[in-house]
Amino acid sequence: MGKTTSINNFLSDKNTVYLNFDVTVDKSRFLAASTLSPTEAFKYLGAPDYLIIDEAQREISTGKIVKGWYDSQLPMRIVLLGSSSLDLLNQSAESLTGRNEKIILPPLLFEEIIRNQNWFDKNFTNELLLKNFSAQIKTILMQSLVFGNYPEIVLAQNKNTQLLNLANDYLFKDVLQLGLLKSPEQINRLLTLLAHQIGSEISVNELANTLDISRITVEKYLDILEQTFVIFQLKSFSTNPRKEIAKGKKIYFYDTGIRNALLKEFSLDEMRSDIDALWENWAIAEFMKKNLLTDQLDSLYFWRTRSQSEVDLVVKGQNKLAAYEIKWNKIAKPIRAFEEQYKTPTQTVTSTNPFVGPILDF
Repeated sequence: MGKTTSINNFLSDKNTVYLNFDVTVDKSRFLAASTLSPTEAFKYLGAPDYLIIDEAQREISTGKIVKGWYDSQLPMRIVLLGSSSLDLLNQSAESLTGRNEKIILPPLLFEEIIRNQNWFDKNFTNELLLKNFSAQIKTILMQSLVFGNYPEIVLAQNKNTQLLNLANDYLFKDVLQLGLLKSPEQINRLLTLLAHQIGSEISVNELANTLDISRITVEKYLDILEQTFVIFQLKSFSTNPRKEIAKGKKIYFYDTGIRNALLKEFSLDEMRSDIDALWENWAIAEFMKKNLLTDQLDSLYFWRTRSQSEVDLVVKGQNKLAAYEIKWNKIAKPIRAFEEQYKTPTQTVTSTNPFVGPILDF
């Protein structure tokens, strides 16, 4: 269930007007209303309790118009929906500073997928699920690793084709429409390089040299991809730059299905050569999504010393610190160097318990 379905279900019993700016007549209706006084515009639109504007980024003047209506204290609430943040929706909402609340809707958490299985019961604990439904959970986990957690893909019968179509729309439709990326070939090559390097530190200089473009252009593309929730980065955690890597970063995909679509790699075999890196990306993305959904302000890092001791994930919250090694099917040895430096033992996250979201509530 995506953003549009979610908001329509949530407001199903309310007096709503829905406009989709991908539909010319809807956009024209909105712009016609903007030529009227706020009170007359409210009546013209049907005096709704809620005005829902989907794909709001398609009209750059949306924010200024909505700001005028908001400041006129019209008796309606206005919901702007968009595919991403960035300048796409931000261009429409920038005039609404201090007047808006942003809600981010990432791909589904694994636990959300499990809760919607026909054999699930709300009284089941995760421990009971793992004990009694281990085979089903492993099958769903592999599908999640390979095809990702976008609702339409989870529900799709032909996941390969649907995912390839989604990836193409998701990666290029909005940003190319705004002219932010002039070369789809360059961004596709960059993403393919990143898809091969999940779990490894990246070098912007190496990426620039490989793509034969400037470092500044690579950094611009990475920023765009991060703001549109295609990728996210973990910076290195360090309080001792003499012994620890202080400026490194790793890139991960919010959805591993998008990563696999870039490589056209849809094998469900647990023995696939990239299973460890894929599991690491998937698990860290679960942490990241849970962090976004629960409005937690925890910061996520990786940690590595100059002598090559490494921790896959460090989560730093207010007055708390946790460290995790993420391994597909084996328990990692404790990272003594980290424990000695920060008085925090490392925990291992393996595929035997894919409910990694609750672990974040440390």
